Amino acid sequence: MKAPTPLQRPAGVAPEARLLLIGRGLRAFTDGFVAILLPAYLLALGLGKWEVGLISTATLLGSALATLAVGQWGYRFPQRRLLLGAAWLMCLTGLLLAGLGGVGGFWPLLIVAFVGTMNPSSGDVSVFLPLEHARLAESAHGEARTFLFARYTFVGALCAAAGSLATAIPQVLVDAGVAQLDALRLMFVAYGLAGVAIFFLYRALPDHHLPEQTAPPAPLGPSRGTVIKLAALFSVDAFAGGLIVNTLLALWLFERFDLSLAAAGQFFFWAGLLSAGSQLVAPWVARRIGLVNTMVFTHIPSSVCLILAAFADSLAVALTFLFLRSALSQMDVPPRSAFVMAVVTPAERAAAASWTAVPRSLAAAASPAIGGALFAAGWLATPLVACGLLKIVYDLALWRAFRRHEGPST
Repeated sequence: MKAPTPLQRPAGVAPEARLLLIGRGLRAFTDGFVAILLPAYLLALGLGKWEVGLISTATLLGSALATLAVGQWGYRFPQRRLLLGAAWLMCLTGLLLAGLGGVGGFWPLLIVAFVGTMNPSSGDVSVFLPLEHARLAESAHGEARTFLFARYTFVGALCAAAGSLATAIPQVLVDAGVAQLDALRLMFVAYGLAGVAIFFLYRALPDHHLPEQTAPPAPLGPSRGTVIKLAALFSVDAFAGGLIVNTLLALWLFERFDLSLAAAGQFFFWAGLLSAGSQLVAPWVARRIGLVNTMVFTHIPSSVCLILAAFADSLAVALTFLFLRSALSQMDVPPRSAFVMAVVTPAERAAAASWTAVPRSLAAAASPAIGGALFAAGWLATPLVACGLLKIVYDLALWRAFRRHEGPST
């Protein structure tokens, strides 16, 4: 039987999942070029490395608080309505960042970054995440859910990789006679227009929950202890990752090796393809060694590669280690999402997705400013080394706490 393409729904999955996969792809495509262009845009506006780090922190902190609100009060509203509101917020974010670039200065940009949906990292940290995860969890059961989450993260990684190639568009526009700053602004306008497209896409979602769901959404209850423990561990991982989000990794490549914007886009494209391919492999690995083992034993080698890249004395060696890292670092994402959905009751899934995402976003929000400050001080290797070491600590703690707790996979 012919295998489904990434945007087709796997067997045993509800039809609405395809809309969620397409929406994830659109968001990831724009995130792919925004994460790389954001530091170039801010530097072109005259801001410093420290301010780039602060704005990256603001985007993550704002996403964390929005996600917290979804977890605390979102169950009172239809998920479809919240997704439509998030799409409009994405539209406003892109248009305001483009419009304020010429007249607003640092503080208005910081406020828009805080309130909006901009994503400076390689993963998805936006308010869309818990809402889409809850709908996906309702769309499949057991192993089919793990494969669906793998498809979701694969589409995100693949489209983010394609989006990174779009970083070459500003240079094409400059060669055609457009001012550099205006060319960069147009990319943020494109980000906003993608939010409009996602709004109309999600209007086609059912207005009510699927019949398979056994209970309406509810705040955390029986699973509170497990979710809190997972959230605490995930926050360590997220804090570490925030030290070298894609925006700062691009800045590191610019500063350490004088890499061009176009070359950086090509690097993130190939790194994204490696990440996407690994996420398709993750469900098969998880079937054989378990969700938790897959999360841990693929993550540790990727952290070691990041540390080695920090000490590379040439661009070729650094990129080799970063490519190896990309081939492994995101393989934990589908098992992690499936694991969280499996160890809570169906009614708690939206709340659990939010409460495990919030500490990740809050912890990740603090570290880009630290990473930016370290770069500004000339300590270019420190954020990469600290990120790798903290992630290894997280992996070992997760394995010790949950190695015998795979969940019911219902």
